[in-house]
Amino acid sequence: MKEYDVVVIGSGPAGHYAAIQAAKLGKKVAIAEKRQVLGGVCLNTGTIPSKTLREAVIYLTGLRQKAVYGMSYAVKRDITMGDLRLRTSHVIKTETEVFRAQLQRNHVDLLVGTASFQDAHRLVVENGTEKEECSAAVVVIATGASPAHSDRIPLDGSTIVDSDMFLDIASLPRSLTIVGAGVIGVEYACMTAALGINTTLVEARDTMLEFLDAEIVEALRYHMRDMGITLRLREEVVSVRKTAEGTVVADLKSRKEIHSQALLYTVGRQGNTRGLNLSAASLEADDRGRIKVNERYQTSVPHIYAVGDVIGFPSLASVSMMQGRLAVCHAFGVPFTSVTNLFPYGIYTIPEISYVGQNEDQLTEQGIPYEVGIARYREIARGNIIGDQDGLLKLLFHRQTRELMGVHIIGEGAAELIHIGQAVLTFGGGLDYFLNSVFNYPTLAECYKVAAHAGANKISQAAP
Repeated sequence: MKEYDVVVIGSGPAGHYAAIQAAKLGKKVAIAEKRQVLGGVCLNTGTIPSKTLREAVIYLTGLRQKAVYGMSYAVKRDITMGDLRLRTSHVIKTETEVFRAQLQRNHVDLLVGTASFQDAHRLVVENGTEKEECSAAVVVIATGASPAHSDRIPLDGSTIVDSDMFLDIASLPRSLTIVGAGVIGVEYACMTAALGINTTLVEARDTMLEFLDAEIVEALRYHMRDMGITLRLREEVVSVRKTAEGTVVADLKSRKEIHSQALLYTVGRQGNTRGLNLSAASLEADDRGRIKVNERYQTSVPHIYAVGDVIGFPSLASVSMMQGRLAVCHAFGVPFTSVTNLFPYGIYTIPEISYVGQNEDQLTEQGIPYEVGIARYREIARGNIIGDQDGLLKLLFHRQTRELMGVHIIGEGAAELIHIGQAVLTFGGGLDYFLNSVFNYPTLAECYKVAAHAGANKISQAAP
């Protein structure tokens, strides 16, 4: 039996960073990964493939250039799944090689197979042909999450699929029903609509992405409708069936029917804890497969940690990476601080959305007097250069102290642009930082200065 200081279960962002951090501390480390390839869900079926797919869609459809060259502009007319898979396969292969090289460089052992606990320190890793036992002083569970399934949705991998299956469908459908207007559902709706697929998005709640700033959500809904997406809010899918001709029919609780060539189910995710034999380690998961942890990512068994999507919110790759590092540092008494509660949220819709800090509803509920400054991309030279006439950046700041409270962006480059606001928030800066700083011209970063001036003008106009 091999003995390790740390065994990490899962090689996604959380597990990868946990293993590298432990290796940097001079520990003997192994990663147990059930797939033949590294990277977990994030790299193989989730974040990286879907964001690469989005980039391929935007490029091939010429979407970024239509405002300049006309609505008929496109790089390729008849886009196929093969075109889309070409780019995603290239990125996945490259990223996998990077992961593998990092593990080798840091002398992290790779145990290929499904890991399960024998007791709180011993694990067995099985891959169907071989079985390997090992023990660890510290165990980090980083198994991620997978799309949740429902008995009402008979997934077949071809015309009724979840997000993990989408890239493997044989051909693009002419029409698509997406069930679930969470982040994944909304992102895929934007991509398929951009491809010219007749897309209907169904959501049981009366709104979508309710954690976002209401003004940003309203702007997104406008863009989605403009792209031709049909929004069916407050509608619940009670069953899904296929006709003899192969048409997929979604039956709604309101007795409506939605007919399409394919259906994508994107309601919820389930922690990948089945098969871990958690009970052998005196652990348990909730009904959604999630493991409860404390602020140091320790489970109820102190030397066993859990990080990433398997613990639930916020289920972001960026945060998962930091959780992996924090868990290992805590396990070995290494001081490490991080503002993990002030993370940027990126949503890769079309257009892109990102935010950090608080929104208007939250500030109102807390009774914080705030003011708003907005810059629109059409007012910014860079916005006109890149052809984004509809993007906007919104600053929320304290009316008395002028301290920055939140930043909300919709438009090209939002997920990159947000980090300026994140830095200012982290260091307690405010409106005056943007007013007194010089930004490169022409850039989208100039939006910060324009929005700050707009906000400052509101304060000065209200002054006696």
